[in-house]
Amino acid sequence: MSTRNLYKITGPDREHFLQGLITNDVRKLAQGPIYAALLTPQGKYLADFFLIARGEAIVLDIDNAIAEATIKRLSMYKLRADAAIAPSELQVYCGTGMAPEGALMDPRDPAMGWRVYGTRSGDDGSDWDAIRVAHCIPQTGIELTPDTYILEAGFERLHGVDFRKGCYVGQEVTARMKHKTELRKGFVSVAVQGSADPGDEITVDGRKVGQLFTRAGDCAIAYLRLDRAVGEMQAGSAQITLI
Repeated sequence: MSTRNLYKITGPDREHFLQGLITNDVRKLAQGPIYAALLTPQGKYLADFFLIARGEAIVLDIDNAIAEATIKRLSMYKLRADAAIAPSELQVYCGTGMAPEGALMDPRDPAMGWRVYGTRSGDDGSDWDAIRVAHCIPQTGIELTPDTYILEAGFERLHGVDFRKGCYVGQEVTARMKHKTELRKGFVSVAVQGSADPGDEITVDGRKVGQLFTRAGDCAIAYLRLDRAVGEMQAGSAQITLI
């Protein structure tokens, strides 16, 4: 589990401020944690994070590799909103075993277990890559990069985007991809028979159709041109098949 940074967003405009920026509906926080993304105006990925309601604050739980840049971007958008962003004293501990008291379920997929917000950080030693690969859950900085469109990354399946909430940055492109086109590219789980490494091109008859990303055992997450990913696929010296 990557090191996480936590921030608290306070002030009477905190929900309204976030609602016009992120892909998910902040009003759902009354029901539990939400998973969401911040996009460019062109609809590409900038950051993904969890949001948790905590008293008079919203806690933002984000990978430390993108935390500083994301907070700067959010602060740029804040303008005259009566909201403040500051580091939180909380830490997060994650696991997949029996959930301890106060645990909150990961909103992306039940297989990703639970998260406890308190004084402890880290995780219970779960094989996160194996879980992510089995359920095709992209990771910040690995599958999720500045070239990513969130629908190709499965954000609808992972409950990370709401199509009824109204406008947010990048909403127009995301909505158009949802309603007016059929996705021809995206992340999928694949079986790998043989030697292949993350980053290897996936080909069909010598023609590139995608790329291999996280691998766990004989399975991996791959980004594929779905309309061309037919027949026998290769990566390195391995045979690749859709799961």
